[in-house]
Amino acid sequence: MSAQSAATIQDAFLKHLRDNKLDVTMFLVNGIKLQGQIRQFDNFTILLVRGSGTQVVYKHAISSIHPAEPIERTDPASVG
Repeated sequence: MSAQSAATIQDAFLKHLRDNKLDVTMFLVNGIKLQGQIRQFDNFTILLVRGSGTQVVYKHAISSIHPAEPIERTDPASVG
């Protein structure tokens, strides 16, 4: 899998979570659990909002992102 297609999958996943305002749980590489909604993201960071609090999370620190509900995503490369 090329770096370009990996970025496309990541961007599509994050865009879906942001656009649908889904609650997510992020696990960081050091074991810390963060919860909230993704408000914005770029190549290096994700803006996570919960209540009145906002956190900037560096992508390199994230181990996994779990949406609160299952989502169906198609492979962006297969969509024509």
